[in-house]
Amino acid sequence: MFSSKIAIDLGTTNIRVYRMKSGIVINEPSVVAISLVDKKILAVGEEAKEMIGRTPDTIVASRPLRDGVIADYRATEAMLRYFIHKALGGIRLFRPEVMVAVPAGITSTERRAVIDATLAAGAKAAYIIKEPIAAAIGADIPIGGASGHMIVEIGGGTSEIAVISLGGIVASTSVRIGGNKFDLAIQEHVRRRYGLAIGERSSEEMKIQVGSALYLDHKLTMQIRGRDTITGLPRMISVTSDDVTEAIEEELEGIITAVKDVLQKAPPELSADVMDKGMVLSGGSAQLRNLDHLLSRATGVPAFVADEPMLSVAKGTGIALENLEAYKRSILATK
Repeated sequence: MFSSKIAIDLGTTNIRVYRMKSGIVINEPSVVAISLVDKKILAVGEEAKEMIGRTPDTIVASRPLRDGVIADYRATEAMLRYFIHKALGGIRLFRPEVMVAVPAGITSTERRAVIDATLAAGAKAAYIIKEPIAAAIGADIPIGGASGHMIVEIGGGTSEIAVISLGGIVASTSVRIGGNKFDLAIQEHVRRRYGLAIGERSSEEMKIQVGSALYLDHKLTMQIRGRDTITGLPRMISVTSDDVTEAIEEELEGIITAVKDVLQKAPPELSADVMDKGMVLSGGSAQLRNLDHLLSRATGVPAFVADEPMLSVAKGTGIALENLEAYKRSILATK
């Protein structure tokens, strides 16, 4: 009765922590800065992200999660320990119970790595919930009923598409396409078309400021700075929303194919439910302008963006943790 409970959305781009009775208390980049000299962790989260692309040879700032799974176990454990301590604060007498949201398509080995890292970071017990289930709960979708609901969770590393009924996933797929792939595609497009090398932060800014999934009648424009690939000198150019739309076309096509695949796999009765209710989009990348219109146009199924799509998984994980009994069928593994 004395143990505290926290839920973690362990995202490739951002980590969000939900504390029982307090809601979301942390929303920071999942970045760790490590000294190569003595292997010490120098910074985590917002402070570490500021270092990306700006570190000397002795420091590396990187994301320990790649495509929704752990790529660097030690850095992930250190990051989890830091955020668990920060979320609970002060002196703790009891170790917390922690629930972590993971992509639906990860392997049992990858799942075990998440549980082990969470326990090593100071958790008394670790629970796992699949991201589409957590996103659906966080988007206020009544997943316990016999009716079918479709969730499209587009995060930084992966896109999770699932049809959910009776508290479980009936048909799903997970593709390693998300906001990070969009950013890389934008960087490549700007380098190829304008001969300008831009960093991760600039491409993300470009996606947020002028990005659109469909070509706009009234183009949005912005100025970006980078390094000229021929002279090596700094240069500033003007880019438009069309540049982003063209750059990410291939990635968006991959998401559309995945959505169609899940719709084809779903039983006819559930397909009819989805057609009637529409699909719900969540995740940070669901905020891309006109993505709902693009998916609706490509599939013929109405699409809606959830309220606060970036926070759906974290909120849903927290709600599931607060109501463990009610959601026990939806929770994948415990230890």
